[in-house]
Amino acid sequence: MIKNSLIFARAYESEEGGKIPADARPLFHLTPRIGWMNDPNGFSFYQGQYHLFYQYYPYDTEWNSMHWGHAVSHDLLHWTYLPAALAPDAPYDSFGCFSGSATELPDGRQLLLYTGVRKEGGDRGKDLQTQCVAVGDGLDYSKYAKNPVLDAGDLPEGLSPYDFRDPKIWRRTDGGYRCVVGARRMNRRGVLLLFDSEDGFRWHFVSILAENDGRFGLMWECPDFFPLDGKDVLFVSPQDMLPEGFEYHNGNGTVCQIGAFDEEEKRFIPEHHQAIDYGIDFYAPQTLLTPDGRRVMIGWMQNWDTCKNTGYEDRKWFGQMTLPRELSIRNGRLYQQPIRELALYRSRAVEYRNVSVRDCVSLSGIEGRSVELDLRIRPEKAEAPYLKFIMRFAQDDQYHSILSYRPHESLLKIDRKFSGSRRAYIHQRRCQVANHNGEIHLHVILDRFSVEVFINDGEQVMTATILTDPSARRISFEADGRAVMDITKYSLFSED
Repeated sequence: MIKNSLIFARAYESEEGGKIPADARPLFHLTPRIGWMNDPNGFSFYQGQYHLFYQYYPYDTEWNSMHWGHAVSHDLLHWTYLPAALAPDAPYDSFGCFSGSATELPDGRQLLLYTGVRKEGGDRGKDLQTQCVAVGDGLDYSKYAKNPVLDAGDLPEGLSPYDFRDPKIWRRTDGGYRCVVGARRMNRRGVLLLFDSEDGFRWHFVSILAENDGRFGLMWECPDFFPLDGKDVLFVSPQDMLPEGFEYHNGNGTVCQIGAFDEEEKRFIPEHHQAIDYGIDFYAPQTLLTPDGRRVMIGWMQNWDTCKNTGYEDRKWFGQMTLPRELSIRNGRLYQQPIRELALYRSRAVEYRNVSVRDCVSLSGIEGRSVELDLRIRPEKAEAPYLKFIMRFAQDDQYHSILSYRPHESLLKIDRKFSGSRRAYIHQRRCQVANHNGEIHLHVILDRFSVEVFINDGEQVMTATILTDPSARRISFEADGRAVMDITKYSLFSED
């Protein structure tokens, strides 16, 4: 039975979301139908379509009591909005339906596993967090009568019921289910709990899958755990991280750990760790396995420390999802590539080879805000390396953003401080990259309000949102010293 709060949310989003013109949104990155968006939820393939739910507050462009927005796609690039799937309308989730995941039941129904939050002791009380289930047909969902399915009584001793959230579910090889849930000890350090279920409704604690020893922030949010290329991979989004060189930055970050699952001890044994994204705007990634066997990830393209920096006070939406990315492990590291379906929507290729770059260079046909750029940069002479290479994009007479590379420091920097912001939020990040004698390969995806940079065939990625009006379309290049550039530009979706 659909309750009044969900009926109201669906009516509101249909009416108000329909007023947002298509050209006021990104071309191929998902935004909320109306209002606020954060974490991706329930990223799954169900009944022949990709489903993506998301943390959602339709009534304002700021975070509030969480709903689940809903969209579907046939190719992970063209999205169709469906009515909101969940609203905070039960006693156990009255403060919000927080993040979670989805899978298919043997009878063909879709199961949503999410965190229900209520205020303990009234509006000023603590957030009591439990795990809950809803079941539906891909459009409408009913909450389980016996919710919550996991609560404080299921936690090991010494763990807090006020930070117990973000379940990620998957099918076991024997047909049952497992999920991993974020939790924390009283010293605020995160742990990941492993639970089992035979039917998706009745769950029991198995083990502490992994534990934060203080190295990676405090509470661990939004875990994901999956096999990839013969390894087991653990994603977490830690809160309150301290920086570690250029690998991890202050605040809310993302960490990939690659290792092995000890089936006997039911624990994850890490062998390697790295950031997932080295840019400004990336958090809470979630993955799925496509029908053809690819592990694909999508993340919230935002940073909690810049959430009030909307840029346009009259904009009726806030928050975007990243471009879906295909994952692999090479040389013991996580690699990411833009989803291959993007190549189907390329047009009007423009190509230059051996372009000498010193003073500012603009090239005919190299412009736009919905474009794909493939750049290979190298010194003009090996004995005279350039000191700095700069690409300016989303550029007009007043605004621009910058991607710059200093080979002698092996540092790639993204800088959007001239993109139109009037606030002193985070506007630049640097990434330490492999140094190949001044050569670097950059694969840059521009949409109307974002940039994603895939470095050296996806060894690292930097992501940032852009505030500049899409009418700022110029792209230019400059070097301190003499560099040579090969560049190919594609228009995407026939926009530019």
